[in-house]
Amino acid sequence: MRTPLVLWTGFVLAFAGLSYAGRATGGKPDPDVLYKWATFAAYLIQYAVIALIVWGIAGLGRRTELFALRRPLSWRRAAKIAVGIWIGMAILAGVLGPFLHPGKEQGLTPTRWEPAHASSYVANGILIAVLVPVIEEVTFRGVGFSLLRRYGEWTAILLTGLLFGLAHGLVNALPLLVAFGIGLAFLRSRVDSVYPGMLVHGLFNAASLVYAVTN
Repeated sequence: MRTPLVLWTGFVLAFAGLSYAGRATGGKPDPDVLYKWATFAAYLIQYAVIALIVWGIAGLGRRTELFALRRPLSWRRAAKIAVGIWIGMAILAGVLGPFLHPGKEQGLTPTRWEPAHASSYVANGILIAVLVPVIEEVTFRGVGFSLLRRYGEWTAILLTGLLFGLAHGLVNALPLLVAFGIGLAFLRSRVDSVYPGMLVHGLFNAASLVYAVTN
């Protein structure tokens, strides 16, 4: 399983490098980016490419095992851990948010609601709350966690959390992203499935998008 791990790590690090380079040279984020259909198309293409690459890497091993697309050991346990993740993130955001302003750095939170562009915002919102969590969970808590698990449970939890944060190409939001990634990896480790993580991740993204235009 060394070759898949090398390829996966190389891909994630390369993606992180491109994300940081793009952030450094792209100028100030457009706060209205989610009101544009071009954003929808770009995200769709980007995550389709990621899915194909991850699918190919997983093909060098046992896809079924690596993806962890299976019934969780316990939905009740998953729910308890999910609540813990939400509480932990709320506390961390409350402490770090006033200093880091992670939402402004990422540039995905509009400053106002634009009814004329509601359809594109909803379409982008569905993509971010559904497609993005599915692909990212399979990539990090699926393939990445499965490949790193042989080096220890906490090694896999911490490394996938760190790499998940780095892949977003952000600086101020990095502590929150890493913490969220670690929480999702811990959830994955305790229920042996990526499905609960997809739900938590998707609800978190959806809540962030709704909060952005209602406050």
